[in-house]
Amino acid sequence: MEVKTSLLDNMIGVGDMVLLEPLSEESFILNLKKRFDHSEIYTYIGSVVISINPYRSLPIYTPDKVEEYRNRNFYELSPHIYALADEAYRSLRDQDKDQCILITGESGAGKTEASKLVMSYVAAVCGKGHEVNKVKEQLLQSNPVLEAFGNAKTVRNDNSSRFGKYMDIEFDFKGDPLGGVISNYLLEKSRVVKQPRGERNFHIFYQLLSGASDEMLRKLKLDRNFSNYNYLSLDSAVVNGLDDTANFRTVRNAMQVVGFMEDEVQSVMELVAAVLKLGNIEFKPESRQTGTEESRIKDKNDLKEMCEVLGIEQLVLERAFSYRTVEARLDKVSTNLNVSQAYYARDALAKNLYSRLFTWLVTRINESIQAQTKARHKVMGVLDIYGFEIFEDNSFEQFIINYCNEKLQQLFIELTLREEQEEYIREGIEWTNIDYFNNAVICDLIENNQNGILAMLDEECLRPGSVTDETFLDKLNTICAEHQHFESRLSKNSKFLTDHSLPHNCFRIQHYAGKVLYHVEGFVDKNNDLLYRDLSQAMYKANHSLVKQLFPEGNPAKVNLKRPPTAGSQFKASVGTLMKNLHTKNPNYIRCIKPNDKKASHIFTESLVCHQVRYLGLMENVRVRRAGYAFRQPYEPCLERYKMLCKRTWPHWRGPAREGVEVLLSDLQVSAEEFAYGRTKIFIRNPRTLFFLEERRRDCLQDLAALIQKIYRGWKCRRQFLLMKKSQIVVAAWYRRYAQQKKYQRIKSATTVVQSYTRGWQARKLLKELKYQKRCEEAVTTIAAFWHGTQARRELKRLKEEARRKHAIAVIWAYWQGLKVRREYRKFFRANAGKKIYDFTIQRIIQKYFLDLKKNMPSMSPIDKNWPARPYQFLDGVHKELRKIFHVWRCKKYRDQFTEEKKLVYEEKLEASKLFKDKKALYPSSVSQPFKGDYLEISRNPKYQKLTGAVDEKVLLADMVNKINRANGKGTARIFLLTKKNFVLADQKNGQVKASVPLPDLISVSVSTQNDGFFALRLKEGSASAVKGDFLLSSERLIEIITKLHRISATAADRERLNIDISDEFLVQFKQDKVCVKFIPAAPKNGNSASCKRKNNRLLEVLVPTSP
Repeated sequence: MEVKTSLLDNMIGVGDMVLLEPLSEESFILNLKKRFDHSEIYTYIGSVVISINPYRSLPIYTPDKVEEYRNRNFYELSPHIYALADEAYRSLRDQDKDQCILITGESGAGKTEASKLVMSYVAAVCGKGHEVNKVKEQLLQSNPVLEAFGNAKTVRNDNSSRFGKYMDIEFDFKGDPLGGVISNYLLEKSRVVKQPRGERNFHIFYQLLSGASDEMLRKLKLDRNFSNYNYLSLDSAVVNGLDDTANFRTVRNAMQVVGFMEDEVQSVMELVAAVLKLGNIEFKPESRQTGTEESRIKDKNDLKEMCEVLGIEQLVLERAFSYRTVEARLDKVSTNLNVSQAYYARDALAKNLYSRLFTWLVTRINESIQAQTKARHKVMGVLDIYGFEIFEDNSFEQFIINYCNEKLQQLFIELTLREEQEEYIREGIEWTNIDYFNNAVICDLIENNQNGILAMLDEECLRPGSVTDETFLDKLNTICAEHQHFESRLSKNSKFLTDHSLPHNCFRIQHYAGKVLYHVEGFVDKNNDLLYRDLSQAMYKANHSLVKQLFPEGNPAKVNLKRPPTAGSQFKASVGTLMKNLHTKNPNYIRCIKPNDKKASHIFTESLVCHQVRYLGLMENVRVRRAGYAFRQPYEPCLERYKMLCKRTWPHWRGPAREGVEVLLSDLQVSAEEFAYGRTKIFIRNPRTLFFLEERRRDCLQDLAALIQKIYRGWKCRRQFLLMKKSQIVVAAWYRRYAQQKKYQRIKSATTVVQSYTRGWQARKLLKELKYQKRCEEAVTTIAAFWHGTQARRELKRLKEEARRKHAIAVIWAYWQGLKVRREYRKFFRANAGKKIYDFTIQRIIQKYFLDLKKNMPSMSPIDKNWPARPYQFLDGVHKELRKIFHVWRCKKYRDQFTEEKKLVYEEKLEASKLFKDKKALYPSSVSQPFKGDYLEISRNPKYQKLTGAVDEKVLLADMVNKINRANGKGTARIFLLTKKNFVLADQKNGQVKASVPLPDLISVSVSTQNDGFFALRLKEGSASAVKGDFLLSSERLIEIITKLHRISATAADRERLNIDISDEFLVQFKQDKVCVKFIPAAPKNGNSASCKRKNNRLLEVLVPTSP
């Protein structure tokens, strides 16, 4: 169930100033202080939100807070900026009413943060989706860009907006953002060239120097030292809490999100660097022959670097700083600039360059964030602009800022009164006119087209002749002297005899927020805001595309002699457009207040707050809201809140809500003059009546709370009793069960004991009977055994006696037979005994020989030459034959293990042995290396795909060789391919075939006897392959290559066997000449490889290193 809350619940002080009683400026300030001390920084004046800057982070902007205020009534929860943002967004989405949120206050009051909070809340509660999120991100990321270029550190605020910003956020019919349009007002461009003490220039200058990479600074011709730039103040260059390096990265990322191209970002940074360089240009006086003084640039290095960055011809810009050309119809006059005029021209160029860059940035952001669809959009405007300013020294900027605030105050009063009147008419309540201060007369004093201050300032600027700030003040004294809100030393309202606070060069205006003293010094120059045409034309001639866009008036083809509009007239037109725009929207107000000048938390300076309350017109706002009925509320929530005060409406009212409210107020005997019944709302005139109802409600709530506690405690005690009763029954049941179980266990245990004793007695009785029976049986058995033993012993004795007799007879017979045999054998032994003994001895020796041979048998390796020693000489033939038979059998067993491929390899090895053994010194090192054939894996390597296609047959050998050049003896790497019909030489890098020779054209191969890899392939004379002569090649696998060539020629039936010539000196045919190749042993140099050198046209020497 949702809990109903209200603005009046748990209220600290008074949440809505309309309900403040008694109403006075002192009570107003004390209420704000009380709420501020309890971290309640938001307070209402009706639908207006007062926001006090806490100068610290508060946990009231979390996602949970967003959900808490989402889709809730404005007065349903405690005051919060989210309530106003939600009310505006829901009115726009559900009622199709365009909205505007006006945020005002002085510097440091938190206007910028308030606008961010409004935009972040709207972004959080509107729809989701890829495109929607992209638009929201672009709208939010436009703030860091504008803050970097438009904000600066001041004595009042470390991130003070030095321009006014109005953003129209466009939504579709669902309430999802489509885009936005930003308008900027009155950038404080004078800050570019001069900053008050304790303040900084715009953030972007410090961010660029701190956060840019060394490479970027080198391109922009800048360094990180702030002191090298005259336009940067040094006393406040570093600000606690501001990380310029991190902020620069944030700005770069934000520009990328918004849609800036990389070259556009670079162009913007180049213009910022150009402004810094401009500040370093200094001038010196130089006298001419005519006696006049002209200016010259002291050090042209900064001017040169600036011109290189912007692509401007240095001489053109240098002349523009020294001369000024004035054109009038067909006449053109050029005059020299003195030093002060040159400095004025430099600063004017810097200010114009930066202000136009800022305007271009706003336009470029609008191009990225504007809605793409042409359909009608719902619009929510957010205005973040200077508040009313009253300084010790007020100049032209404060004058037009206060003029804008006068217009906003006029709009605020008109719209507030109109809203009140519309609500009264809508509810059917009689409207009575409200007395209030109408500041239209002040606005007319400033903006009147004929006698207004701005009109007279423009007229004075356009007037020929000597024009100064003093002549402008004289004009004001002449025309405005009778005006009741204008004062000067010469006006009738000044009382100058006693008022010494009004200097001669000042005038004072009675604004709605109080009197403001303006110094006229600089009014004319700041209103003129002139930039010499020579400088505009010089900037237009730049090769920098962005600079050309910023100075279109410098185009010589489009010379316009018409004077540009003044700053005052431009601002007046902008304010007029803004007022028309705001008149078409439903307004929502946020009034920002700064609690202290120290930018510290928990400090509330009453005098400072009182000053802001006055010039914000908050008391006037409260009085307008309270002029009729101070409080109004729909009937349903009113009845829901106060129904417990009447027995007839409590606890439920069954009829219409209005009738219930009438019954309620009648029962409470509230005076009829204190309220009025509208169509949907009850209107209460005096806050005391509302506080009376709230007090009665609190008392009733205490009684209701006591009743609820009583009923709850009774219900809780009964519930506890029933629970204990139920628990007692359960416990008793469990106990009885437990007791019966224990009793059963005791009976069962006793029964078991009795049974065990009975069974034991029966078992012992049976055991006794069985033992007696067994003893009887054992006695009979023993007697029988003794009797049988006696009989057996008697029979054994008889048998033994009989056996002794028979054995004696057998022994006697055996001896007799032996005697007879020995007598006969003696006759036979004497004739054949020697031969029998010899044969037996020989048989035993051979048997022992074979057994020993079996034990000492050598291994099964064919190359194992071990064989047991011969034991007797007469076995020499047998021993050799057995060794030969064993070796043949062992070789057969070894050959049976070979595959066909392995047999082929061994056949090649055997062939190589026949060809090179004891003939070539390189042969022994090749014996242990198997013949692999395809060393390049040519069929699987994609690098040689082209070469594979050129060879149709199976490749028997693929390896890298060096082809020896006859001219210098140096080798060139070639791919050597061998098939059954051809051998091919190809380029190592691209696989292109260099030579393909049929094997029948190969007649012989020549090699040396030494340890080298050189060999010559001799070709048949007159064949097509022999046109360029023989091939002299070098390879580490010489033995394998020549062996495979020899085997192919041996197996071919159509050609002769290949001749292998092994000699340390042989001839090689190169085209028409024969060259002798001679191999000479030499000491090792640069490794152990052989090297070939050309000695003359007929001799190539190969130096073969020999091992020491």
